[in-house]
Amino acid sequence: MKLEGKRVAVLLAEGFEDLEYWVTVMRLQEEGAEVVTVGPDKEPVSGKNALEAQADATADEVDAEGLDGVVVPGGWAPDKLRRYSGITDLVKTVHGRGKTVGIICHGGLVAISAGIVEGSRATGSLGIKDDLVNAGATWVDEAAFKDGNLVWGRVVADIPDFNRELVAALAEG
Repeated sequence: MKLEGKRVAVLLAEGFEDLEYWVTVMRLQEEGAEVVTVGPDKEPVSGKNALEAQADATADEVDAEGLDGVVVPGGWAPDKLRRYSGITDLVKTVHGRGKTVGIICHGGLVAISAGIVEGSRATGSLGIKDDLVNAGATWVDEAAFKDGNLVWGRVVADIPDFNRELVAALAEG
């Protein structure tokens, strides 16, 4: 198991992209990572396709210093998550420590609000291409890739590629 001993936060809010959340969580757990789901609160939420999930902790309850990475799944949730300073501060702190930040689909909205995309290559849903470019990123139309400590994934269909890049980046430390 490549991620034994690693602790990774996965962000969650109402309207999350079900597969980007669940498949990524399961893949990280399969590799031995301890996954903590983090949201603005601990109430159950529904994904875009009606699957439910619930946060284990709020951003204020998670010590960013103890994380090896954070993942931002897409869907409609990132537009909600970016409004919470605790969430954006968590992402910014993990990034600032040189730890892995995984971003897929609309997850780039949180990365933009955390101020961590300027100067990086980025991808995601075409719906946020202009947002990423306007935030100073260089748009790349690829399924998944790593740029520094950022791991980018485009859309649901690219989850296998995203998870391969994510696991590899977390394993590198």
